[in-house]
Amino acid sequence: MNYHEAIQYLYSRLPVFHHIGKDAYKPGLENTTSLLNALHNPQTKYKTVHIAGTNGKGSVSHMLSAVLQKAGYTTGLYTSPHLVDFRERIRINGEKIPEQYVVNFVEKHESLFEKIQPSFFEATMTMAFAYFADKEVDVAIVETGLGGRLDSTNIIQPELSVITNISFDHTQLLGDTLEKIAAEKAGIIKHATPVVIGESQPATRPVFRRKAKEMDAPILFADELLAIRSGKTESGKLQVTTSDNRRFRVGLTGNYQLKNVVTTLVAIGQLQKQGFHISAANIEDGLADVNKITGLQGRWQIVSDSPKIVLDTGHNVAGISWVAEQLKAEQYNTLRIVVGMVNDKDITAVLSLLPRNAVYYFTQADIARALPADDLQRQASVFGLRGGSFSSVKMAVEQAISESSPADMVFVGGSNFVVGEALPYFR
Repeated sequence: MNYHEAIQYLYSRLPVFHHIGKDAYKPGLENTTSLLNALHNPQTKYKTVHIAGTNGKGSVSHMLSAVLQKAGYTTGLYTSPHLVDFRERIRINGEKIPEQYVVNFVEKHESLFEKIQPSFFEATMTMAFAYFADKEVDVAIVETGLGGRLDSTNIIQPELSVITNISFDHTQLLGDTLEKIAAEKAGIIKHATPVVIGESQPATRPVFRRKAKEMDAPILFADELLAIRSGKTESGKLQVTTSDNRRFRVGLTGNYQLKNVVTTLVAIGQLQKQGFHISAANIEDGLADVNKITGLQGRWQIVSDSPKIVLDTGHNVAGISWVAEQLKAEQYNTLRIVVGMVNDKDITAVLSLLPRNAVYYFTQADIARALPADDLQRQASVFGLRGGSFSSVKMAVEQAISESSPADMVFVGGSNFVVGEALPYFR
């Protein structure tokens, strides 16, 4: 088996959520427990930080990882989905898992997979935990896949839990109210384990407080402990001043990241209280170079200046709301938007948020869940969004760029998969 064959095995033999949606979702920990027991529970060999939330958990995971790396900790990072390369999901100190490790792991455990029939996510998470143990990491940042309570990653016993925010996404699986979704995310709160909540909301605060009390877990609402006094993008970085008069240059752009910075800083403060040796310089250096240190991509990522081309993975109502606000702050002659979505999102609500003063290039990613570009174009017309339909992301991006002048702006987004297919175009 070579690397390509190993990846094909994972995709073809195991249900993949980001390809087929809810039919691939296997709630509960039975499969995970069986897999990890067979591997002698590698997730118990190192410390972990567990991160859930509707939006922002990827950014917070990467910022925490960058700071811990700068503090000298060998740091594992498990996130999903990937954008271009499967190996983006599993990193140690920013380096992707080697292809040969993937091959060896699949070959060694193929019979176990055939017996247990895990989901793609369960199998790859198990691979990550085993890899981190084999390489003797000090700490691993583990991002949930979907929800929290029944998510495969909820097998870990972390040093700290973090829940970034709650908004509507995956409502067919997590519930159709903020309270129900919060209850699922709150499932990662463990006994006597501190939890940081990124955003305090009237609908969700009581849910988190009840769960924390039930689990005897100290709870911190980040936005009540720390605020951003000023924040603006200069020279490709966010220049941030906090309410406690600290200044940071954060290697991310997009004002929507300010909430994630607050969540990260409060989480770091809690880790310091729990004995992690993290200096002020470690925090400053980690935040400043987060992309370089961890390989983070797709968060208001500027890939060209003339015309300005930005890629962002925001894909639900909250994510697109932030994107729409950011676009209002931009200057351009003509705004061109390459957009594609998956068919299980709230299409109508997302389209209602997008600006009408743009030329659209409706497209679809090469996955079964993709909403056909023609359907997206038709639904968008109801909201006064006008443009052409393109059967591939590559065609849509090429057309948008070919029609752009240097003073125009091109935005590419709507789903992780559109961004993932667009990124190689700019390498």
